[in-house]
Amino acid sequence: MNRVEGKVALITGAAGGLGSAAARMLAREGAKVVVTDRKSQEALGREVAASLGEGQGLFLPLDVTREEDWVQAIDTTLEKFGRLDVLVNNAGLGIPKDVERLSLEEWRLVHAVNLDGTFLGCKHGIRAMRQCGARGSIINISSLAGLIGVPTLPAYGSAKGAVRMFTKSVALHCAQQGYGIRCNSIHPTFVETTMVKALMEASGVPDKAREGMRRSIPLGHLGEPDDIAHAVVYLASDESKLMTGSEFVLDGGSSAQ
Repeated sequence: MNRVEGKVALITGAAGGLGSAAARMLAREGAKVVVTDRKSQEALGREVAASLGEGQGLFLPLDVTREEDWVQAIDTTLEKFGRLDVLVNNAGLGIPKDVERLSLEEWRLVHAVNLDGTFLGCKHGIRAMRQCGARGSIINISSLAGLIGVPTLPAYGSAKGAVRMFTKSVALHCAQQGYGIRCNSIHPTFVETTMVKALMEASGVPDKAREGMRRSIPLGHLGEPDDIAHAVVYLASDESKLMTGSEFVLDGGSSAQ
């Protein structure tokens, strides 16, 4: 308990799935958590924030593709809690179409959410952490698809692969500038979330798709949101103070094949 006591974290895409699991686990370990998501997810986001405990959670609307939203969310966080120690760039979008069926508009949308959103988060997260003197931790949620090719997710894999390399650039920049801010990426396999279930449904044969996903993982089972949340807590805590520019791979052995 209390592994992140006194820290303030902001999580994008936190109204459900991986984001809400990370928010709850960080709060249980002592952090105050700013839960952010799109306005369309506000009701769910407020529920997550309220579930964290009195004074532990705050919901803020945030479209990660809009820089003005980032500025407002970061500034409000500093006004409310006085600091920002942890940023989790979790918001993501995947469109299950191969390269021949994917439109340029869809390609750009997937990159805007997954990659542009992460860039803006890091840019303004660093600003906030430097402003309050935090030796902070930025955690970018990438994917197994950012390490290996997935024929039905070319845009998602491209964006998540770019997040992997961008993370390393941010980590080295912060280290060389002496900011005391670390930046790492997490690469999950298929996890039981709404997005993964949507991918199953999009296949037209969800049961078959689920079995295919399960079989693709050497350990033989899909991940659970808390599997990723545990990694987030570790990277957010001072236990990982020597870790930056690294990839935290949670794929059940898939990338080892």
